[in-house]
Amino acid sequence: MDNPGKLRWHVACDESGTDGQRFYGFGSLWMKYQRRGDFVRIIRDLREKHGCTDEIKWQKTNSKRYANFYSDLVELFFKHQWLAFHCIVIQKAHVNKELHGGDYDLAMRKHFTHLIANKVLSVMKAHPGRDCEFRVEVDPIASRYDKADEAFHVIANNMLQLKTGKNELIQSVVTKDSKNSENIQIADFFLGAVMSAFQQKVASPAKQAIADKIAEHLGWKTLQHDTWHSERKFNIWYFYDPTKGPREIVTKAVNLKYKLPPPNKK
Repeated sequence: MDNPGKLRWHVACDESGTDGQRFYGFGSLWMKYQRRGDFVRIIRDLREKHGCTDEIKWQKTNSKRYANFYSDLVELFFKHQWLAFHCIVIQKAHVNKELHGGDYDLAMRKHFTHLIANKVLSVMKAHPGRDCEFRVEVDPIASRYDKADEAFHVIANNMLQLKTGKNELIQSVVTKDSKNSENIQIADFFLGAVMSAFQQKVASPAKQAIADKIAEHLGWKTLQHDTWHSERKFNIWYFYDPTKGPREIVTKAVNLKYKLPPPNKK
């Protein structure tokens, strides 16, 4: 039998709300490693079409000048089946600090690690019998611990080894300023849209229009939902603690405007 070869994945990550807001979260943009050139090309073409040279950020969607750019960016993401966005959202009041040494900083780093490790396990489950490796780039992690990226790399790999028996599934973790990574910028863009909906801080008609367009591609009216864990294209994981009272976020099935092929199919 032919060796199907190793699957390599590129993951770009960003964070939001870690400055003390009601919700904080981490987002990640996923693609197969060999798609990086395609990604550069389609973003370059979109920039040229709209004359956009600015950094891509959720906070910049207020700009009337680039309203059509951001609208087309949403369309581009959902049309390209090889791009995926996965995030985790946590309500700060629901974090039991006793489980994290009384430290919100540690809790946040744990939640980020769980997001990436769980997604890695999902990818491996979807591709049984294939060797996989993952390369991660992150915007500087907001932490008083100046080696937070290195700690994430070690802890995530240790968690994955316990689950899979495989060493060094995450091959590299590189910290990059988002200004130098359009992958991180787009993670920021989609995470910002989700977090604004959860925080109920979509402050302008321009932002609301973009958030509504993302929701429309999911078959929703609003982004104030989380998805089932099996959702592949656009996954929102709300980290809920049932001891903290009723679940105020309703889980909703996704009905993609542009359907994905069945799992394991090109």
